[in-house]
Amino acid sequence: MVKKKDKYIVAVVGATGAVGNEMVATLEQRNFPVEKLRLFASERSEGKTLDFHGKHVSVEILTDKVFDGIDIALFSAGGDRSLEFAPAAAKAGCVVIDNSSAWRMDPGVPLVVPEVNPHDLDWHKGIIANPNCSTIQMVVALKPIHDAARIKRVVVTTFQSVSGTGKKAMDELLNQTRDILNFKDITPVIYPHQIAFNCLPQIDKFTDSGYTKEEIKMVNETKKIMGDDSIKVTATTVRVPVFRGHSESINIETEKKLSANEARALLSVAPGVIVYDAPDKSIYPLQTIAANRDEVYVGRIREDDTIENGLNMWIAADNLRKGAALNAVQIAEELIKRAK
Repeated sequence: MVKKKDKYIVAVVGATGAVGNEMVATLEQRNFPVEKLRLFASERSEGKTLDFHGKHVSVEILTDKVFDGIDIALFSAGGDRSLEFAPAAAKAGCVVIDNSSAWRMDPGVPLVVPEVNPHDLDWHKGIIANPNCSTIQMVVALKPIHDAARIKRVVVTTFQSVSGTGKKAMDELLNQTRDILNFKDITPVIYPHQIAFNCLPQIDKFTDSGYTKEEIKMVNETKKIMGDDSIKVTATTVRVPVFRGHSESINIETEKKLSANEARALLSVAPGVIVYDAPDKSIYPLQTIAANRDEVYVGRIREDDTIENGLNMWIAADNLRKGAALNAVQIAEELIKRAK
């Protein structure tokens, strides 16, 4: 567990990536009690600096010997590095909050969204998993409905921005858009097909079941975070030509009847949620509105009249913030609240 202190030595691993950059910015914006910030990345990034509270912080090379004295480490360096370095960090007494998929379904590692299951932090053993970006924003919206009416089934289709793949994918969308508008040929590199002016119904690799790994993550992670294996989840995940922010269309079946107005009232007081729902005025969640914001926007709330107890909604959130960096920092904030 994190010990009670006035300030903490914090590390960001994978600091030069899109999420790592966002983690550094979020620590500063939320005025996290940082005594010293240490930044780690691969040899390619040695010598780079990032700004933190007006000072230049140098990026160090990541090794398994660097974690002595560090209280909390936010990892966003990919699954392989997490598997290699997170145990070493935990052994050194550092609490790891890992953004990769490496530890999410490990039964000995809590998978946490602070608005949903902060109590699971009480049984961590040095490593805490940050869920998939699409799962995070969905369960924030599902939690109040599940508490009130118990969710039986969720059908979700995601519309995920290219920033979920990283900076190279954002560059690919920009370059393809420019080239197409200038009547130039394009050659996809990051994605299997053109992403500009297109939607790709594939995120991650396909499995033998016909579902992608991303879709399976949403199914399994939702059950673990909500603490209820009885919830049935089916997902279709789609990459769309948007730079930042994910949207999701969600159909929910509950045990107890909830009207749209009742659901709207529950969500309007739920932590981390903004109800943005006046369709007659063209007010509904948009990725452009959610970008650079902390909250999950929920709208298009309406009853599904094809089943007895059904709801439809549309949500949007910033995948780099709530879907990654912010959720990790919120976990760290919750840890220090619970520190003894």
